[in-house]
Order: sequence, then C-alpha cells, then structure tokens
Amino acid sequence: MALPSLIDLGMRPFFQQQLSLEELESCALGRVVEQHKSEVVLLAGGEVQRYKLPPKLEAICVGDWVVFNGERLIRVLDRQSLFQRKAAGTARERQLIAANIDTVFIVSSLNDDFSLNRIERYLALAKEAGVEPVIVLTKGDLCVDADSIRAQVQKLDPLLSVHCVNGLDNDEVAALKPYCQKGKTLTFLGSSGVGKSTLVNGLLGTTEMATGSIREQDSKGRHTTTYRAIKWLPEGGLLMDTPGMRELQLSDAKEGIKATFADVEALASQCRFADCRHESEPGCAVRAAIETGELSLRRLENYQKLLREESHNSATLAQKRAKDRALSNMVNTVQSQARSAKKFK
Repeated sequence: MALPSLIDLGMRPFFQQQLSLEELESCALGRVVEQHKSEVVLLAGGEVQRYKLPPKLEAICVGDWVVFNGERLIRVLDRQSLFQRKAAGTARERQLIAANIDTVFIVSSLNDDFSLNRIERYLALAKEAGVEPVIVLTKGDLCVDADSIRAQVQKLDPLLSVHCVNGLDNDEVAALKPYCQKGKTLTFLGSSGVGKSTLVNGLLGTTEMATGSIREQDSKGRHTTTYRAIKWLPEGGLLMDTPGMRELQLSDAKEGIKATFADVEALASQCRFADCRHESEPGCAVRAAIETGELSLRRLENYQKLLREESHNSATLAQKRAKDRALSNMVNTVQSQARSAKKFK
C-alpha cells in the first residue's frame, strides 16, 4: 500500500501550531516510527527517512513528531500524551515508552499470571498520560472462569472498556478494530507472554510479529519484541508495538493513581481525620467500607503501595535533577572564571 500522509499518521492542529514561520518554509515534519539505540526512522510526506540521533537532541521516542531538514533532526514537538517510567534496575532516569497515543490496550492473560494489581498499575499510567485505556483479557479459551474474572476487572471502573479475546480467533479480535480508526494511534501494554504479539498479528492480518511459547511451570512468556515500532493497520490506524515490560515503576504519576482509585479517594474524603491512614483511626470511612464489602482490602493496599512507590521514585528523580543542576552551574562557573582569567593575561 501507499505510504501514509501526515494526516494519516495523526497530524493535528495541536502539532501544526507549534511550528514557526521559518520552520514552515525551510523544514519538514516527520513522525518517529522506529527507535533504535543511535538512530530513528521517520515517516514524512510519503517517504521513509533514517536519521542518526544528535548528541544534544532532547529525549525522543516512537510516536514523537520531529522537525527536520535534509541533514539533521532539529527538535521534538511538544507531546499530547507520553508514557514513561522509572528506568529498570537502579537507574534514576526516566525511560520514555511512547508518545502521542490515543488508546492503550492493557493486556492481561487469564492464566496464572493474571493480576488485578498489575492492571491497576497500568491504568494509573494511562490516566496520568490522559490516554483512553481498554482492557484486553487474553487466552480465555484456556480459562474456565473467564466471565468471573472479567467481572472483577469491570468492577474496577464501571465505565472501563473490557474485552475477553482469543488472539487466534479472528472474529474475537475484530472486537478491537473499532478502536483502529484512520489517524488514531494505539499501543499495547502488558507483561511478557500475555499474548500481545498474537493480538498484533490478528489486527495486522499477518504473522509479522514473532510469538513466544509459555513456560508451563510459571505461565511466564519469553520476550518476543526487541524494539519499538509503529505499524500501519488495515483500518487506517497506527499500531505501536512496545517490548514487554517486566519492571514498570511509577514516577510523577500521583494524579493517575488518584484517578484510578477514585472510589478510595472519595471514601477517604469522608474520614473523620484529614490525615487518616485507614488503619485503626475512629471514623475511618475507608475501613467501614471494607467491613461492609463495599471496598476490598486488596484494592486499598494496592492503592497505598502505588502511592508509596510513586512518592519514592519521584523524590529520587527530583534529587537527581537538583544534583544535575548544581553540577551544571558549577561547570559553567569554572568555565566563566577560566575565560575571564585568560582575558586578563
């Protein structure tokens, strides 16, 4: 098929309005469709372009819109949405995952790896980014109580879209195609082995993505995606595939957590004490709701756990930013003094 136009790729007034007159006259716009360690691939005006990443260019990821000329990337446009996380391991930096997404498919398999806690974590990310979340429960053909589990997920939010899908059944995968409209960008989030690559193949109508087997002893899957890329869907949408994420930590996502646990937040506002910890304080509306069955203890504990994690990670990042600023200021001062000393010699 013909390569998509900028509008097909999701170009909107939000991005166009960021361009200066000079950039409109002498530069071009492109969207990052593949990201590698030292270079990116752009789609722009029906052409595929490959660029080395300049050392001083701000952080970039798949889905970004960039201004470029024939020789180099110039800058990244402001994003409408951005998924990011604290980098895996001990690193203190954030890792950008995907930019300018419209809908995120949060995928969880209905085998032993199913976890409401993990789904809530992904929902917090989606709500922080302002992206529509859609829950996709896979491998229902291997689960005897799929309807019961689906009801548990729906209970997290009555307005949440939840689909049970066998990724190998084309009719069931078709339930996701209404989200794949022309000019819309979608992505998948979920642990390795939950069936994301199988769903991607189903939506593409090909076997473009490799799929991995499940280790029977722990229902875990092997990584099958090694880079981030956007793929063109038959319905006209853009599907961004991201590697499976075994470690996803929240940072700067407090509002997303609060939105995901709006029921807990509403109950907490009714507690007698504003600083109630929901343990044994008198007049605790949250504990009262747990006793009556209105709220599960699991949900309260996960809410508190995610808030602690977010607070710790955000504080760590803030400390690193302050340290980096101090180091930069010191270097600038030393360089300025050296120039002044050289001037008066």
